[in-house]
Amino acid sequence: MTGSHFRIIWTDYMQYRAELRGFDLAKIEYIVRYSSERYVDTVTGRLIAVGCVSDLLVMIPYESGQDSITPVTIHATTRQQINFRVKTGRFVIYE
Repeated sequence: MTGSHFRIIWTDYMQYRAELRGFDLAKIEYIVRYSSERYVDTVTGRLIAVGCVSDLLVMIPYESGQDSITPVTIHATTRQQINFRVKTGRFVIYE
């Protein structure tokens, strides 16, 4: 599903959110491409990649096309928030 052969499409909004939060797009791209922790958001239907930027845990909702990945936004999060969403069924582990 993910990996180096997918083209990343950066929306203006995603670039704005990354800049606003001081995140490097290269680090975001690495998480979206290679993170082993992924979920499906059962409310939005989007895929979620989870990883660390510096010491901050982040989740990145993204949409995946046939040959592209479009990160939608980036959120700082906690392990507790992710676990709660899994427990309540909001997130389902994506394998």
